[in-house]
Amino acid sequence: MLPIKKLLVCLDLTSLDQTLITYAAFLAKANRVKKIYFTHIIKNLSLPAEVLEKFPDLMDRMLQEKKEEMIEEVGKYFPKGTSVEISYVVKEGNLSKKVLKLAASKSIDLILIGKKELLPGTGVACQRMARRASCSLFIIPEQAKVKLTKLIVPSDFSDFSKNALEEAIQIAKNNGDRSEIIFQNVFTIPSGYHFTGKSYEEFSEVLQQHAEATFKKFIRKIDTKGVPITPIYTKDNDDNPVHEIVEAAVLHQADGIIIGAKGKTASTALLIGSMAERLIQFNTRLPLLLVRPKGKNAGILDYLVEI
Repeated sequence: MLPIKKLLVCLDLTSLDQTLITYAAFLAKANRVKKIYFTHIIKNLSLPAEVLEKFPDLMDRMLQEKKEEMIEEVGKYFPKGTSVEISYVVKEGNLSKKVLKLAASKSIDLILIGKKELLPGTGVACQRMARRASCSLFIIPEQAKVKLTKLIVPSDFSDFSKNALEEAIQIAKNNGDRSEIIFQNVFTIPSGYHFTGKSYEEFSEVLQQHAEATFKKFIRKIDTKGVPITPIYTKDNDDNPVHEIVEAAVLHQADGIIIGAKGKTASTALLIGSMAERLIQFNTRLPLLLVRPKGKNAGILDYLVEI
């Protein structure tokens, strides 16, 4: 399991914040979080220099006002005396860049961000953070319920998938005896299957049997902590395994999807990276946790230089 000791929660001072703060409280308990940074990023204002000279304290007063709004809202869910240390950060600038820089400077383990569907917003920040974050990222749809009793973990049997499954196990364990995990492997039938002399159905059976055998080896290396784990094997029929992942989540009435932020096995049709981005775009219903060991992203230092 990847330890989550420092949590960064991105608030925008809309009704979405209630869901994010509630999830933060849940994760703090499930992972024994020691510190939470609640942040709000004000969009670049680009005020004329003359205006700033006339009102030199305008920006400071604006930042303080937003900070006080955050403190009031967070206080409803984290009363005084809570064991978790809480800090508030308000900055002006580009949302994704400011959040990523803050996450790097504070050595954050998990970023929590909302995804809007009805509220104003583009969702671009989620995609940018998924590409660039140097830690795990939890994307919460605006109408998501704070419930993680049944989780689905798409897997290609890589070490990244192992990290995702171990995090799911920890969350499920802290939820109690009613929790369970659906372990999903999506496999694709290659176009040249006929060269094997087998029919489409026969070669599908070969790949599924291989996935079943691989799962048995894979799961033996993991401490499941007594959490029930049900493997399912899904054939990718439209060359877009994201559809199969979301459909399985809906079919099994999952409360959330947990996935490794990078994978490596092409035969399973789960090259996570672009897969994570497509899941962010396609999935609008369920919380999506992208599990990534701190520092295991590409180009984060180069990106921070641009900030």
